[in-house]
This record gives sequence, structure tokens and C-alpha cells, in this order.
Amino acid sequence: MAHTSAHVAHTLAAHIDEVFGLMGNGNAYFLDSLLRETSAHFTAVRHEAGAVVAADAHFRTSGRIAAATTTYGAGFTNTLTALAEAAQARVPLVLVVGDEPTSGPRPWDVDQIAMASAVGVRTYTVGRVDAAAATVTAIEHALTYRVPVVLAIPYDVATLEIGEIPSVPGPGNPTPLAPSSDFAQAALDRLAGELARAERPLLLAGRGAWLAGAEAELGALAAATGALTATTALGRNIFPEAEFDLGVAGGFGAPAAMERIREADVALVIGASLNQFTMRFGELFAPETSVWQVDTDDRATHARVGGFIRSDAKIAAAELGTRLAASNSDGAATKTTPWRETVDTAADRTYESGTEFAADGRLDPRAVAARLGELLPEDRVVVSDGGHFIAWANMFWEPSAPDRLAMVGTAFQSIGLGWHSVAGASRANPESSIVLTTGDGGGAMALSDLDTAIRVAGGRGIAVVFNDAAYGAEVNLYGLKGLEKSPMLIDEIDFAALATAAGGQGIAVHSLADLDIVADWTARPIEERKFLLLDLRISGEIIAPYQEEVIRVNS
Repeated sequence: MAHTSAHVAHTLAAHIDEVFGLMGNGNAYFLDSLLRETSAHFTAVRHEAGAVVAADAHFRTSGRIAAATTTYGAGFTNTLTALAEAAQARVPLVLVVGDEPTSGPRPWDVDQIAMASAVGVRTYTVGRVDAAAATVTAIEHALTYRVPVVLAIPYDVATLEIGEIPSVPGPGNPTPLAPSSDFAQAALDRLAGELARAERPLLLAGRGAWLAGAEAELGALAAATGALTATTALGRNIFPEAEFDLGVAGGFGAPAAMERIREADVALVIGASLNQFTMRFGELFAPETSVWQVDTDDRATHARVGGFIRSDAKIAAAELGTRLAASNSDGAATKTTPWRETVDTAADRTYESGTEFAADGRLDPRAVAARLGELLPEDRVVVSDGGHFIAWANMFWEPSAPDRLAMVGTAFQSIGLGWHSVAGASRANPESSIVLTTGDGGGAMALSDLDTAIRVAGGRGIAVVFNDAAYGAEVNLYGLKGLEKSPMLIDEIDFAALATAAGGQGIAVHSLADLDIVADWTARPIEERKFLLLDLRISGEIIAPYQEEVIRVNS
């Protein structure tokens, strides 16, 4: 005989290897069974939000689903911002929580199902006879729809002996969405024709294309059309031929590259949602550009899209490639010199890196980020908090693949999730260096899991804190409008001292020469290194280009 919590633990562990969380009254028996009786690995975090964020970052940096667990009530409500971020970012994970007893709520219980639903998350409640089946259903829902789900264990059900743990069929693999309708096939014909005739074709791919495994098909399509390529911030380097790539599109893009994109006569956007930042608030494409979108959503995600095909990115790219190959074999005219061979993409992708110091005598964040781009380990996985500073890593730290840079918080426009991300990325990538980039505002908000990051990543971890003693985004937007700045400012925090106190190695960086510590750190064996925190004392006077776009739109 086994109790309900054991049924959940064993079934979950059969399909999910990593669990992050805190123990409380509501999940104590679940965790006891998980740790004593299964092979799943549990990582303790210090804040309930950190459990969800770690599971989120685990998926973003590996493509493998993870689980989080907390108690009921206050333990659950502490997860809501992280759940909202995962829901809006379409990240699958399972949050195992305690819940009120079936006899009714106690004074400290809240309506967790309603709260989860309010942020777009479905709840599956474990019963007396279906604990294992409900667990598999929750996992399958998360994977099929790429969303977080809550798996709730009512307090009075958690320890009920309900028999031997059954063998339940595992979650099925989601079937890729094919463009099978007559309408979709006709649209593919029209799009293939436009691409074949285009003089300046552009392919723009996003995270959806990466999740679909469309790299080879996109590379072949780019070669067949002679197209220049670009990506969203979450699709970086998905195209195999970097010499024809303009880099990231939108506010993080280099100015010359963004002007080049406006020269395109036909643009195909594939596996990208076209949010306001990627679209540069509607100005990414020229008015005369014919814009097509391929996505699994049921409709175009931006008004600028003129033609839409609902499909998995990999399948659509392959079908377009087949059509173009057939067109070429039929003797269709080929471009004498493809557009991409006439463009110096390396020059187009160049950013202004500033000088060492800004006018106020503090470090120019562009210069320090550019130098770090040269010094940080090549095998790095970068996890980013939210805030004004996010531009610098996106501009100067080129990731080798989309899953080597995760921005946890940007979908929900939150800050304070950075430190929690380190544990998830570290467990997902045990052979890689883990680099956190955060600001001082979000960094202070998430300090509960500073210890977790240092403990889990150890000598593989680096944190880069862009410390301008302010909430930079607010200063740039509202301070420049003349609003009272005092709520936007922060007493300068010594993050280097905090990291050292927590068992890491903290360095306050006042000059570019101080960054030489990174080279020394990298050269040492991992077992001889401590988690390294770089407390960058940067100027708040340098405004990121994407922030200037936000200011323009809101002025």
C-alpha cells in the first residue's frame, strides 16, 4: 500500500528528473516519497517563486521539462508572479502544491484554483483514486500546450493509503501542426512564389522555430532563396550560416542591421510572435515590405502581417523548400547575385561600444559589456533578470544557440527573478558555465536565492550586476518626463560584499582593468574557483537603444 503523495511522487519521477522547491505542510509527504523512493533530483531553493523560476529556466536552457513544489496558502501565493511569467512565455512545467482539504477551506486557505486561473494556469487536483493518472495528465497538458500547470494535493488526501502505485501510460508526444488544409497549401504556393521572385528576401525566426527543431530546414530555405536572416532575441543563431545573418531584430538590434531589414521586399517570419519590441513598435519593416508569418497560433500576431500560415515551423520550412526546389528544376529564373552575398553583415551588426567612463565618471555599461563579451567563458549559458540593463547582454554577449540565453521575466515585464534562474540553468547544463545578468533593483529583490545560486552553480557560476543605484527603466522613462525621482533611486548596494558573505567571490568593478579577474577565474580549475560576482558600478546616464524606443513611443 502507498499513500496518495507517493503515487504522485513516483509517477512524476518517471517522467521528470529535476524538482525545485521548499518543504511545507502541504508537500511534506510528497517530498519525503520523492527523496526516499525515486531517482528524481531535488534542489532546495529559499523562496517559493524561486522554485517555479528554476523549473522555468531549466526548460528554457535545455528543452527538458522540470517540476517545482511548494506548500499551500502563502507558499502558493508566493509563486504567482513566476507562474504568470511562465504562462506568458509558454514554458511547460509542473508545480506540485498542497491545497485546502476536501472538507472545505481553513482560515488560512485561499482559492488557489481561481488564483492560478487568473494568471492563465490550469489546475489538476489529485483524488483518492486517480493520483497517478492525474499526474500524467498534468505533465501531458504542460508539454502539449507549452504551459505551466498546477498539480494540487488536498491536505486530507495527502496521506491516504490508496493501494499499490499503478503503471500509467506516459504522456504522449505532441503531434506537430501540419498545414494540411487546402487554404494553407494554397498559401504556401503563394508564399513560395513571392520568395522565388523576391530580390531582397528576409527570413526572421524565433523561439518557436527552435522548439520545432527547424534549424536545418531554415538553413536550406535561406540558401534556396538567397535570403538574409535575422532572429528574435529568443531565437539567436538558429540559422546555420552566420555570415548571412543580421543578428537580433528589434530594439536590441544594431542600427545598420535594422535599416537593412527595412530594405527587404519579402519577409517571412517563422516561429516568432512579433511582440512590440521585436517589431520596434511597428517600424521594423518598411511599409512596402510584404510580410508573411508562419506560426502555431490560430491567427497572425501582428497587424503588419499580410499573409498567415498556421503550421509547425519545421514542416512549413520543409514544404517551402520543396516548392522552391521544384520551381528551380522547372527552369525558373535564378537571381544572378543573391541579396545576401552583396551585404557586409559583420559591418551591419556592429554596435557603438562607448568609452570606458561616462560623463559622470562611472563605467559606460556598453564598454564594460563589450569587454565581458570577450572575457566570459565560451561555453556559457546566460540567464537574465528583467530591467533596463537587459540590452547590454543582448547586444554584446552573442549566444551560440537560442537555449544559451534565457530572459526570465521579460514576457510578464517583471524584475526580481534572476537569482532564482541560476539553479535551474545549472542543473540543466551541468557541464557549462552559468552567467547571470541582473540589475541592482531586481538583484536586491531576489536576494533570497543568492545563496541558492552560489550553492548550486559553485565554481561554474558568474553573476554580473549592472549597478547604477537606480531603477534605470523608470528613471529613463519617467524621470526624463520630470516626475519625482526619489522613488526611482536606490542606495548603492555592495553586492560584492553580499556575495562574499554568502560564500562566493565578490568584486566591485570600477574600471575595465578590474575585469581581468574574469580571465584569472576562467583559467583556474573549477574545483579551485568560487562563484564569482562582478558588481559593475555603471553610469545611469547611458540609455539603451531599446529604451530610447520606449521613451519615443511614450512621449
